[in-house]
Amino acid sequence: MIQPIFQRMENNMLNVGVVGATGYTGLELLRLLASHSEVRVSVATSDSDKGRSVAEILPGLRGYADLQLSGHNSVALEDCDLVFFATPHATSMRCIPKLLKKQCRIIDLSADFRLKDPAIWQDWYGVEHACPDLLSEAVYGLPELNRQDIKSASLVANPGCYPTASTLALLPALTHGLIATDNIVIDAKSGVSGAGRKAALANLHTEVSESFKAYSVSGHRHLPEISQTLVLVAGHESINVTFVPHLLPINRGILATVYVQPADQCGDLQAVYEAYYRDEPFVELMPANSHPETRFTRGSNYCQLAIHQSIRNSRNIVIISTIDNLVKGAAGQAIQNMNLMYGLSETHGLYSSGWLP
Repeated sequence: MIQPIFQRMENNMLNVGVVGATGYTGLELLRLLASHSEVRVSVATSDSDKGRSVAEILPGLRGYADLQLSGHNSVALEDCDLVFFATPHATSMRCIPKLLKKQCRIIDLSADFRLKDPAIWQDWYGVEHACPDLLSEAVYGLPELNRQDIKSASLVANPGCYPTASTLALLPALTHGLIATDNIVIDAKSGVSGAGRKAALANLHTEVSESFKAYSVSGHRHLPEISQTLVLVAGHESINVTFVPHLLPINRGILATVYVQPADQCGDLQAVYEAYYRDEPFVELMPANSHPETRFTRGSNYCQLAIHQSIRNSRNIVIISTIDNLVKGAAGQAIQNMNLMYGLSETHGLYSSGWLP
């Protein structure tokens, strides 16, 4: 008989809550936490499914997660060591200040604390930020960039899926000033789960299957997040980024094809990236001129990168990045951040290769 990990009561285990547990990201959190030996999930919330059991929503967790779902306002969250928020934007910012006062640590998987400027946040999300004073305190949760700050953070803003794939593709080159910053093109594609677990005509199987389209071409909400991070890394006042997302007729996965031009002294990018990511547990640099596929990282917390430097035209550089949008692009990265925050092995509960087929 399976011993339900969520029901173990050892005193040294982290007491964790998941707010928004029945969306794709929340369910992925529960799935991954079910195999994490240092965690006890004691609270899972869903305003839309309050009163139902987790196993009823996701039968695959039967025997692991026999929790009953409560509402987002559950007072039991105040007793948690850490609370994950897997909610739509403009939800967590109204709940988090109270939990921080109760000494709960927070990992927010929504966009509410990713942008530092409240005016920019309001411009892109259409509502005034409820606690702008916390924006400067939130640590952007990309471990490959902010590992040390994440360890001591009380509030971590988990990066978006597109920004994760895009930023990891560019970090080494921008850090070392090896590429031009006046014309970076990010051509990114995502599976349908990136749109969330909700009823929408555009996401129906018959609308998506055997088709392929760009969307939000004039401006996607992940653009200011990408730009904010790249400006910080490059140390420039501004960077010109063209970001175009596309919808793939697959369930999960992101593939970003990034087009850049070299700076005056670019050199061998492959060697630079190998050195930069040598000790990163979840970034795999593939041999030069490889072709990563979404299936290689599906279900895993890995990002696979490949660099193409044309021998015929030295001005053409293509960097390919692929992740699972629900794992390294959301729930897996959140758990990676949790491990860092509590001094656990960064890879705990996350060492899993991509699923094949």
